[in-house]
Amino acid sequence: MTPSAQPKLLTVKTVIPDENETPAGLLARWLRRQLPDAAKNWLDGQLDKLGPGYSERDLHIALGMAPRRLGRENLRLSDEDLRAARSVRPGWDGHEWSVDQAARILLLCRAAEEDRDFPNRFADLCRSADAAEAVALYRGLPLYPWPERLERQAAEGVRTNMRAVFEAVAHRNPYPCEHFDENRWNQMVLKAVFIGSALHPIQGLDDRNNAELALILCDYAHERWSAGRAVTPELWRCVGRFADTAAIDDLRRVVETGSPVEVKAAALALAASDHEGADAILWSVPAMARDLADGGLTWQSLTAELEA
Repeated sequence: MTPSAQPKLLTVKTVIPDENETPAGLLARWLRRQLPDAAKNWLDGQLDKLGPGYSERDLHIALGMAPRRLGRENLRLSDEDLRAARSVRPGWDGHEWSVDQAARILLLCRAAEEDRDFPNRFADLCRSADAAEAVALYRGLPLYPWPERLERQAAEGVRTNMRAVFEAVAHRNPYPCEHFDENRWNQMVLKAVFIGSALHPIQGLDDRNNAELALILCDYAHERWSAGRAVTPELWRCVGRFADTAAIDDLRRVVETGSPVEVKAAALALAASDHEGADAILWSVPAMARDLADGGLTWQSLTAELEA
């Protein structure tokens, strides 16, 4: 977003949902609030075409034309809008969506309303989509019907070699946390680490941590160390609660040889561990242990430091 556009975020009129609001209804109202009349009329016309018995051709045309007819500027949402989104669909986070992405998702929601074959149609659309369209399709996963029938295609999004598409599934999206089994979840987190994608935007990261994931990530850290390469400090967030003796030794190594930010990550992991050796290692850096005890060091503060 350009600096000149920023004030609009502060003055946007918030859309307040009523108790019967649907995600698609809220999304439509956001778009109609922001779009100029010509673009709004075009979108309404496309939505009208996608009722019961809609033409697949009409859907493809609407999805393809959305960026040209509506533009690609950021969807302008206030903090109240984001809270409204979470109230109608827990975990829904649209603060990085663009207008054309939001419109494509709305068009799909409209088409899916009475189309029991939508999961197959969604898979076909993803297979033929370019990168920009795929990002929109996958970001909409929390809003589509029949979510349990979309899991296989969501997993295809995670396996892609296009980072933006991977992050459309993995980041700020409640779908993986709600629907991926442990193996699929673990592979997604490992891939995020492998491609250098941040872990903190993954919803449910702490809730879905598990012993197998901790083992996988420690093995990955050993591979990186053997190759003389660094390990992202965020990796240890998924290890602390499930650290066995070998993992505790890995954390000791980070405390003794790591950079300051790596030591902070190790300290946070040690603080989460019930292993008998964790406290002794943590208190080998007493200033950091005290910072943890006082609440001055958290994964949130460490994330802010990594992003600075």
